[in-house]
Amino acid sequence: MCHSRLSMRRIASGLFAIALAAIVSPVLAQTQLERAYRIIAGKQFVDLTHSFSPDTPVWSGFGQAKMRASADPQTGAPYTIAKDGFRATFYEMVGQYGTHVDPPAHFAEGGVTIDRIPLKEMILPLVVFDATPLIAKDPNHAFSPDDLRAWERTHGRVRKGAFAALRTDISKDWDSNPERFKRSPFPAWSLATIKLLAEQRGVIAIGHESLDTDITEKMESETYILQKGRYQIEAMTNLDKVPATGALIVVTWPKVKDGLGFPARAFAILP
Repeated sequence: MCHSRLSMRRIASGLFAIALAAIVSPVLAQTQLERAYRIIAGKQFVDLTHSFSPDTPVWSGFGQAKMRASADPQTGAPYTIAKDGFRATFYEMVGQYGTHVDPPAHFAEGGVTIDRIPLKEMILPLVVFDATPLIAKDPNHAFSPDDLRAWERTHGRVRKGAFAALRTDISKDWDSNPERFKRSPFPAWSLATIKLLAEQRGVIAIGHESLDTDITEKMESETYILQKGRYQIEAMTNLDKVPATGALIVVTWPKVKDGLGFPARAFAILP
């Protein structure tokens, strides 16, 4: 009888512990999330995204965007606040416009499209390689494996799962001198560095200020990184305001079904 009562007490204690854990765990998780939000809310945010318009620099093979007032399909009359209580804009443009995301499917048959990139890959640790001292000597410098290793001697090994961004400062020509921004060749990545980042460092994604990954229009690096299942963000800005390590990047874009690219919004949260 005593043994039976002891067993019942143990069962009851176990059930109580399970019930308590079920109550406490969500509360604890909520507290941790609230603490994380308070930390993040107190940090500095840096917008890494250009505004875009019909005059925005774009690859010549795509052409400029067209934007006009959205109109009633029955009458052709544009919607206005005075007449209809609202207004809207009709956009006609390629997905690779402005600061934009290139998913693997952009260059890879059967690759992941923008609607299937995992949410967890849209917030990542950010590392920034500053190529501007090299560009001062070589305006169209291709960031090399030796450049990357020199960076690592100062800042440590690129962590697995990071977003690797290349600062070149050509983004400063985006508004002030768009024709110069679109020049070719231009400073960007070397194919060997892209391979090193993907194969030996395990980065999730890359980004750069130029409209292409390569310093020329051969697109070898872009083909490689996208066919390796990584995504990239092109035409970034304000990387000069982000430290080499310690920041987070958040990247978002519309969830277009089977989308092959779209303007993106990227920002950094500084440490």
